[in-house]
Amino acid sequence: MAGHSKWANIKHRKGRQDAKRGKLFAKLIKAIESAARNGGGDLSSNPTLATAVQKAKDNSVPKDNIDRAIARGTGEIDGVDYVEAFYEGYAPGGVALYVEILTDNRNRAASDVRAAFTKNGGSLGEPGSVGYLFEQKGHILAVGDEDTVMMAALEGGAEDVRPEGDQWEIVCAPGDLAAVRSELEGAEVTIDSSDVTYLPSTSVPVDGSTAPRVLRLVDALEDLDDVQSVYANFDISDDVFASLDI
Repeated sequence: MAGHSKWANIKHRKGRQDAKRGKLFAKLIKAIESAARNGGGDLSSNPTLATAVQKAKDNSVPKDNIDRAIARGTGEIDGVDYVEAFYEGYAPGGVALYVEILTDNRNRAASDVRAAFTKNGGSLGEPGSVGYLFEQKGHILAVGDEDTVMMAALEGGAEDVRPEGDQWEIVCAPGDLAAVRSELEGAEVTIDSSDVTYLPSTSVPVDGSTAPRVLRLVDALEDLDDVQSVYANFDISDDVFASLDI
């Protein structure tokens, strides 16, 4: 999992600075609608929906927008039936990319993803080519003193807690994310981000000339409307990371 914490920080910083808030909101709303359609509108019995709603709240999506998305998903009002899919490939330097799609038009999504890989020095792989390198986990970045964070995280069921700069990186089973977050919040630990994500089992180191090329492809993919998330297994050194213009 080396490098993942840096990647999470990159995404987190970009998220705070992102001028395209409308696009981010649209993706968060789409995730809520899809989760409600697949598992019902009750957050207590649909953990996927609960996670999607919490992520939307963390990003300041208005409550009315969240409620309408749930209503569309449950069929109370007209909505769209989205299909989830994953595309797999490689960025420059042999970095594995696992691309999560949520779309109402698979042909459009496939064409757009293929074009992004081709135009940015990557290569689209066959199904199964890199997916085995990633495992679904709950992931939290938090700020607090060591004893408090450690005790609360483990009490909630966390599998791993480790320092990452001035933050703590907490990993748990996907189904335990809400419980771990609740324990941390109860201990008055500040949550910077929490999500169900895919963590890499191995990493690929990238140098200063390769890192911008990798991030350029990731940015191109994330800019696509049908792409929900891009997971990567690159490992950027502290020196290279500090030199990146992000």
